[in-house]
Parts: sequence; structure tokens; C-alpha cells
Amino acid sequence: MPSKKFSSNDKQIFKASLILDKDFAIARVDERLYGSFIEHLGRSVYEGIYDPVNHKSDSSGFRLDVIEMIKKMGVSIIRYPGGNFVSGFKWEDSIGPREQRPKRLDLAWATTESNQFGLHDFCDWSKKVGSQVMYAINLGTRGVDAARNIVEYANHFGGSYWSDLRKQNGAEKPFDIKLWCLGNEMDGPWQIGQKTAYEYGRLANEAAKAMKWVDPSIELVACGSSAYDMPSFGAWELEMLDQCYENVDYVSLHRYYTNPANDTPNFLAKSVDMDAFIKTVVALCDAIGGKKHSKKKLNLSFDEWNVWYHSREQDEQILKKNRWGQSLHLLEDIYNFEDALLVGSMLITLLRNSDRVKIACLAQLVNVIAPIMTSERGCWSQTIYWPFMHASRYGRGTALHPIINSPLYSTSEFDDVPLLDASAVLGDEDTLTIFAVNRSFENDILLKCDLRAFQNLELEEHIVLHHDNVKAINTEDAPNTVVPVIRKDCRSENGNIFVQIPALSWNVLKFSVKMK
Repeated sequence: MPSKKFSSNDKQIFKASLILDKDFAIARVDERLYGSFIEHLGRSVYEGIYDPVNHKSDSSGFRLDVIEMIKKMGVSIIRYPGGNFVSGFKWEDSIGPREQRPKRLDLAWATTESNQFGLHDFCDWSKKVGSQVMYAINLGTRGVDAARNIVEYANHFGGSYWSDLRKQNGAEKPFDIKLWCLGNEMDGPWQIGQKTAYEYGRLANEAAKAMKWVDPSIELVACGSSAYDMPSFGAWELEMLDQCYENVDYVSLHRYYTNPANDTPNFLAKSVDMDAFIKTVVALCDAIGGKKHSKKKLNLSFDEWNVWYHSREQDEQILKKNRWGQSLHLLEDIYNFEDALLVGSMLITLLRNSDRVKIACLAQLVNVIAPIMTSERGCWSQTIYWPFMHASRYGRGTALHPIINSPLYSTSEFDDVPLLDASAVLGDEDTLTIFAVNRSFENDILLKCDLRAFQNLELEEHIVLHHDNVKAINTEDAPNTVVPVIRKDCRSENGNIFVQIPALSWNVLKFSVKMK
């Protein structure tokens, strides 16, 4: 039976249903789905994670308050050092004594890079936050030699020029970086060293071969087209992968969403576009695999995703006044409540596609289009911090495909969008978590959870993120304007559990086995 469409004047409580079974497994959720991104851009590094003069920093210059917030988020892997920054970056500038590291013009963001924070610093910092490293190499202005050399420097045990130089620079043991990005957005005209799909595919293939010859245990991410709506999209993936399919392990996707028309219903439906993007790239990967009669299946790395549009006019003004400055307040989007709802739906989309999306990076982590903001006095969480933290904390296990029956709505861009967006994860210790977003502006949803396939489940906790004002924000002076609350109101009937999902809300429904 098709779900009914709703009228904007219909203000009763809507009804939706969700059926789950252990046999509805999508895939084991790769912990790297809960990754993030630090780029040498704005105040992401300097004044963000590294601030040696701040009283909240440790002896290494790492902001301890920021480390604690990142630990609470459960960020599993962090992509570094870019981004657009990497296509003009010489990795050798970031090693050795700080006083000998050169300052360089960063053409990507029209700023000056001091290189006071580098490879050793990032690997040390990553250990303190409990995250793996995802390192991006420069395939814009550099090539195979630089690629193989940094793998030798980072991962070889010793007895060679580059590995011994690492030891000389203070790291006796290898960094053992397992995941590497082969450049960044190489079809973009904004990229230094922009390439055709054939040029990039050939270079990526040769770099991949050499890097894996140095360390066969590493995995490599090839650059997909920079955006779903790029003229090169599709044709880029097909040609690029035709050159390097057998030597790479993942294809990257990047996607940011905006709300310039201030159309909340349409904005909240944009995760539909994300889902279509993922499925299209999967089809392109499989087409090349089929063409090559390959037994290998490429998976996806959605290594840049977020909302990004609030700060763009401000950024233009900053760069007009202070081109080539350092630690400028660039890309400092202030996120509101509706942004958190879309981020929640994007996380739900990633979980629903976790059979092929194995890595994902919320871009970025601190100060720059980020869930965490800092000042000299301290740090605070933006609205988007909460859905990420909840998904990372409770979304470990096996993703399940829910059968959902929900009222639908249509927008200027999308037809038949479910008001209820949801995914579920079966944990390893008799837990079941449902993540849900109610996209309705005015109407609560009475959700019937058919969990009869599970034995003795009860609702342990219902976490709700909601605010009456979709434009509400968290600030340093008012950091708790948009924060989650705990509810426990539900009723059970014949193995079904009924929960009320508030209008415009992010929800985490945590179920556990009932104690007898």
C-alpha cells in the first residue's frame, strides 16, 4: 500500500510504521564511516587543534578541551592535510625542526602556511584523540616519487633514507598510516594541477603501484568527480577507473548542501540527492568492474560531506582585506537547527548504504565548517555535533534495512519524500538503535515499530534533538540553545512499540533486551 501524501494544513498526528528483522542486514558498519577532516585552512589547525600559547593546551600545543570534545564524538579516522590545500603542498616542508620549516603561499585559500604543524604533530595528535590517519598526497603539482617517498617515510621500519630521516626527526616507530588519498578533486578547475580523467587515472595508477610496492598493506582512495553536478561527472569515473581500477580500493565522493532560498522542506529532502549520488557512483564502479571481468569490487569513500553555505559572503570580504594572511576566520559556518536535521538524514543515508560506503568524513572538524568551534576562552558544540556524536556512539554493529511506511511530501526539487527518514543498527550486545528524522514542520508522527522478530526488547532511551526555531544556533555565550533531551514515553502492544516522534526532530531510539 503506498504511503499517503499530506497536506500542509493537516495538523493531526501522523502515523508511520517501521518493520525490522535481523535478516534485513545491509552490512557490518565500518567504523571508518564516522570519520572527519582536518585541512590546513582557516583556523582548523592553528587556533583549532593546535594553539601552543593557549592556557588550555598541553606541552605539545594541542588544545586539550578540543581533544575531549572529539573523543566524545567518537571520530574514527581523520583525513589530512587537505582538501584543496594538498594540491600545492610539499610534504617535506612539514617535517624536521619547526624553526627550519618554510612558510609557503597556499594558492588554494589565498593564505600563508607556516608549516609549524606537520606530519609528526598530526600523527601524535591523532593518537591522543583515538583516531586513525587518512593521509592525502599531492597529485596536482607532484607525482610518483613524492608519493612513494612519503609512504617510505611514514611506514617503513628503517634502514632506508626516508625511514631513517623519520627516526632522526624523532619518530623511531613507523606511523603505519593505512589509508591514503590519491590527490583531491582533480577534475576541478579550482585545483592546482587540474587533470583530464585519463591524465589523472594514469598518474593515480602509477602512484598506487609504487606506494603499494613500498607497503602492500595500505589502501588507496582514487578521486571521483568533484561533484554530482560537475559536467565531468560519470564520464570522469568511467575513464579514470579504466586506468587504475585494479590498483585502487575506493572511489571518493564529495557533496555539500545549501539552503539559499530558505526553503526548509526542500532543504531537508536533500539527503535524497545524496542517496542517488551514492547509487550512481556504485553503478559506475561496477560498470568498469564488469568491463574488466574483475572479481574485485570497489567500495566508496564519502570523504567530504556536510552543509556549507553560511560563510561564503563573509569569506569574500575577509580575503579582500587580508589576502595571504594566516589563520584567517574562513569557512566558519554557524550552523542552525535545520542544518542538524539534514546532517542527521545524511548520516541515515550513509548507514543505509553501508554495504558500499565504508569510509565517510564529515568536513570538517574544528572551526572550518565544523561541529566544534573554539575561542581563546574555550570551545563549544554546534548543532550538527549532536547527530554525528549519536550516530558514532550508537551506530556500531550491523546496519539493518527498515521497511518504512510514511506520509510523503513533495518540494521544488523532489517528489514523494518520506516525512519519516530512518535507519537502524543492530549492536553486538543485544541492542537495537533506530535513528529517525521527522521532516514535518508541524506534525508529530506516531511511529509503530514492529520489532516482533526480536525477543523481549524494550525502549531504554529516546533521545530527541528539537527546537521550535529552525534557525536556532549555539554560540559561545549560549552553547546549550540546541541540545538533546531524553524521553521515555512509549507503549507496547503485541510486540509492537509505539513512539511519538516530534515535528522537526532528530531521534535516537535505543532498545535493549528486557531484564526478566
